[in-house]
Amino acid sequence: MAVQSMTGFARHEGEVQGCRFVWELRSVNGKNLDVRLRLPQGFEALEQPVRKAAAAAFARGNIQVSLSVSAVASAVEAVVNEAALEAVIDLVARLADRVDARKPALDGLLNIKGVLEFRDPELSETDREGRDRAVLGGFLAAVEGLKAMRQAEGAALAAVLGRQVNEIERLTLKVEADPSRSPEAIRARLAQQVAALMDTGAGLDRDRLHMEAALLATKADLREEIDRLKAHVAAARSLLAGEGGAGRRLDFLAQEFNRETNTICSKSNAASVTAIGLDLKVLIDQFREQVQNLE
Repeated sequence: MAVQSMTGFARHEGEVQGCRFVWELRSVNGKNLDVRLRLPQGFEALEQPVRKAAAAAFARGNIQVSLSVSAVASAVEAVVNEAALEAVIDLVARLADRVDARKPALDGLLNIKGVLEFRDPELSETDREGRDRAVLGGFLAAVEGLKAMRQAEGAALAAVLGRQVNEIERLTLKVEADPSRSPEAIRARLAQQVAALMDTGAGLDRDRLHMEAALLATKADLREEIDRLKAHVAAARSLLAGEGGAGRRLDFLAQEFNRETNTICSKSNAASVTAIGLDLKVLIDQFREQVQNLE
């Protein structure tokens, strides 16, 4: 399964056993999988299979699932409430000696509230099970639609993230190639600092001063941070090209990108490197924001 976004929408309609049903699925970002389900009365048996199917298809995201059901007009039954009809006929008979009126017509009786009722036909247990299977099949079709949309958006996001990773690599290489990092530049800068201290006449020990300068030069070296950034770039590309949910791991890499960049900025002794580090931080923030949309 390719990289997926966590946002999407799907709708599926169907008709079975005299009813029309509509599934609607809406998905947004979430740390874990959270399925919120709304089913009409009489369809409670679908809750567990629906949750199971959603969990099999998606790993993360807040997914709202709703099912609406309406009766097909031709499937509605007209049913006479026998008790209400008998009560009306009995009342007419008891009032016949007291009221001079014509006998009630059939259409008049049927127009009395409660005598004629319209309702969905009663289903047998077998018919109900068949209906539920068909409605569940509609949900599975909606899941496939949602999955396709999340994958399409995931592919678009992966392209954006891929370009950002390329830019992170470019800026990393720019730090690596910065003239301030050349051994000659570092030696010249330290020599100037040592000379300035010696000129103060503070009685500093020359050997100790050179030792401290060498230690400072080692601490200021950015080789490890640059190598780790390159490794993180390779890992990000592998995740974007791979299968399955990569959102959490890419989010972790974004934190690692940020950690190494912060170290580069803190160790930098050149304005040019610091400026590149700040550009990296802005880019990594944008990368991490986009990663939040991935499953």
